[in-house]
Amino acid sequence: MFSAWNAAKTDNCDVDVVEEKTNFNSASAQIFIGEIMVCNRDLEMVKQNITDVQKKMTNIIDVLGRI
Repeated sequence: MFSAWNAAKTDNCDVDVVEEKTNFNSASAQIFIGEIMVCNRDLEMVKQNITDVQKKMTNIIDVLGRI
């Protein structure tokens, strides 16, 4: 993964930020953005699956409550 920053922790818990030289250009930025979009889509699918499971669990609890 391309990183423009590197954080180094010191003994007194201060954080020093050091800029690294990278070959981060427009093409690599587009690839990175594409990867983020794929991850975002995957996260949205997981979120929807969680919502579906929560609805099913609520229905099961309602049915069991009537027994």
